[in-house]
Amino acid sequence: MSTSAPMAVDPPKPPPFKLDLDNFIATALSATPQEIHPFFESFRSLYNKKLWHQLTLKLFSFFDHPASKPYRVHVFESFVRDFETKINQLRLVEMGVKVSKEIDNPQTHLTFLTSLLERITSAPSNSNSEEANVLLLATIARAKLLYGDLEGTKTDMDKAWAVLDRLEGVDNGVNAAYYQVAGDYYKAKAEYAPYYRHSLLFLACVPNLETDMSAEDRLARAHDLGISAFLGDTIYNFGELLMHPILDSLDGSPHEWIKKLLFTFNEGNIGKFEALAPLFPKEPILQENYAFLRQKICLMALIESVFKRAADNRTMSFQTIAEETRLPLDEVEHLVMKALSLKLIRGSLDQVDQKAQITWVQPRVLSRDQIGTLAKTLGEWVDKLNKVEQRIAPEVLVGA
Repeated sequence: MSTSAPMAVDPPKPPPFKLDLDNFIATALSATPQEIHPFFESFRSLYNKKLWHQLTLKLFSFFDHPASKPYRVHVFESFVRDFETKINQLRLVEMGVKVSKEIDNPQTHLTFLTSLLERITSAPSNSNSEEANVLLLATIARAKLLYGDLEGTKTDMDKAWAVLDRLEGVDNGVNAAYYQVAGDYYKAKAEYAPYYRHSLLFLACVPNLETDMSAEDRLARAHDLGISAFLGDTIYNFGELLMHPILDSLDGSPHEWIKKLLFTFNEGNIGKFEALAPLFPKEPILQENYAFLRQKICLMALIESVFKRAADNRTMSFQTIAEETRLPLDEVEHLVMKALSLKLIRGSLDQVDQKAQITWVQPRVLSRDQIGTLAKTLGEWVDKLNKVEQRIAPEVLVGA
């Protein structure tokens, strides 16, 4: 006799949240300091009048008040839950993210955030709720990263990006949350180029470094960006980082020499590189990768040498390249081939005559000194045009 498989039974749904406003306010007034009692009186009035926007603003003021710290989670769970579908979903999630920082237990922290995500996801979809979804996924991903769950972090990052990639006009805070956790994820994976790109995108979303990031965070981010710029195998243009105020955080710190080294690489200055090399043991990862860094500074020197030359003077002998890069003559061909393979330059090699003809150099964000060099080159080009015009003009006039 056969028996049919037991029917799957869905877990019982939790009962809908129900607020007893009078009891909540009475309990809050009896359990909290006098200085925050006016908030609860305002909560009662605004809730009864159904002024959800004003109530949202008042809640943010409450959560920002130092004395509210021990009561934030309780207020969110016991009060905000009642009307969370009636307020701006992005503002709701911002409140939830702020409140979640007061939860020390990792499992409770994640449960709080994932429960809020489930409620947000089940709400009617609009651009506002989709931004809220991205912010919450990025926050959950960051929590998982802090708790060592790299796989879970990547899963939530991918979900967040799938939504973010198709949204337009996204709130700066949402973008910042995604790019921050993405950068930190790639840092944990020691993937330098993705960390570099995502960290710069994160900084682009920070309105004011001085007020929105602590001095410690600015210093750590500048340090990590410098290290990733050196070790990223596809990063050969530091201009965007060099012009960013985040690097000022290194001034006067034990890492100030990293800033000098960044400028040295951007200039392709091998002499300065060799002068700073004795400091590499301060950053063991740089010392371990010295051979790679030596090749990188040689490539940067080649790029800078080509950049400084006029467009009609970019056929370089192997001997000239050897002198510019301080390499033995027999290593020049390999260096140029490496630059070609990385698409740092375009051109061709003449192995018989030992020459490299460069037709193009990778566009770059220029430092002020490099802009000066470019201006000088353009000035020389204009002078040549004027001389050609002066030579041709009389012949044209005679012909007329």
